[in-house]
Amino acid sequence: MAGMKSFIIIALAAAILSSPVEAKKPAPYVWPELGVESKIIFPNNGAISNFEADGSDGIWLEDRQRRWYYAELLGGCHDLNFAQAIGFDTGGLPQFDKFSSIIVRGQKCPLISLQTSEKPLPRKERLKLRNAAKLAAKDVVAPSN
Repeated sequence: MAGMKSFIIIALAAAILSSPVEAKKPAPYVWPELGVESKIIFPNNGAISNFEADGSDGIWLEDRQRRWYYAELLGGCHDLNFAQAIGFDTGGLPQFDKFSSIIVRGQKCPLISLQTSEKPLPRKERLKLRNAAKLAAKDVVAPSN
């Protein structure tokens, strides 16, 4: 009888472990209003969980509540598009805002603005849109007099 109970327990454990677990990822937060100047509190304590570079001109930041922000950079940031990690310089304040900077490979990149944003499109889709816009711009002919 004891052998049968342990067999049942092992069979149940195997069934539980072998069944696929569907982990549903929560939907990203949708801001009531986009493009509003904002701030992120305690960025150096894990408040920012993800980032996505927008070339060298800006960066999308995601906080722990899955809210997205877009930080426009002053003059660009050369290595941003290839960075795997970034730092945050808040000037000693406990918030990241338009007066802050990001640090990429030792380079300080100041912000112009930090605004509420939608989740960015995947990188491949953004590149396709950017290339399509470049091709469309080449097709435009300037008027001649």
